[in-house]
Amino acid sequence: MKKIIAAFDGLKFSESTLSYTITIGEQNKCHIVGVFLNDMTYYSRNPYKVLIEADNNISTLEELGVEDTTTREKAVQKFSTACSEAGLTYSVHKDKNTALLELLHESTYADLVIIDASETFNRYTEDLPTRFIRDFLADVQCPVLLVPKFYVPIRKSILLYDGQPSSVYAIKMFGYLLPVLNALPAEVITVKGHDEDLHVPDNRLMKEFMKRHHPNAEYTVLRGVPDEEILSRLRSEDARAVVVAGAYRRSVVSRLFRASMADVLMREIKWPLFIAHQ
Repeated sequence: MKKIIAAFDGLKFSESTLSYTITIGEQNKCHIVGVFLNDMTYYSRNPYKVLIEADNNISTLEELGVEDTTTREKAVQKFSTACSEAGLTYSVHKDKNTALLELLHESTYADLVIIDASETFNRYTEDLPTRFIRDFLADVQCPVLLVPKFYVPIRKSILLYDGQPSSVYAIKMFGYLLPVLNALPAEVITVKGHDEDLHVPDNRLMKEFMKRHHPNAEYTVLRGVPDEEILSRLRSEDARAVVVAGAYRRSVVSRLFRASMADVLMREIKWPLFIAHQ
């Protein structure tokens, strides 16, 4: 039985994360851990503004704390009820320290983390990819399934492959962790230069491997700049596809000059995005 973490902000509960988690848990008979990242420095409203408006009445700030605690408990109850009704075994972790560090620590002891791609773990909305998600993906210790705002059942997998071990690793982990999805239609997408042939890299070895995991996979070879061509191709897909991508890690300097493929996909995310790096 696999251990899957569903990461939640108790003050901005993600219904999408819950729906994907329950579906995947039922399909794969997983143990689900609801990790509620309740950073105690994070309030639903600006505490300083609350104090000023209340003429520095401390009791008003305490009321805000009680209000937020109630909201977080309702989120935990919603998660627990959904798991119970689905017949899943589950645990609840209420982590009260720095959200990013807590989730990175939890990921060391998990097979997969499911999290909403728009999570910020603060009261603000940010453009995608959010700072929290970028920092989390850079150092996470297990594969991650980033989910869009709205749940749509997965009916196809799109496997991004560039011939590098990192992309093969992501495809392996996807198959090992979510074997039920192996039975769905699969498409392997590769991008090559205009002066290259139209065979996938390591053609014989890759197809020999895929035959054992996705025997009916189709292969698409595009020409051009990978970021542009992949995004253009994916725009023709609806939200029922899950996209599988490899390495995210980069040096800090490199990240300043070029976004990763995952960043590009997240900016327009309407598909679940499975990311695994070695």
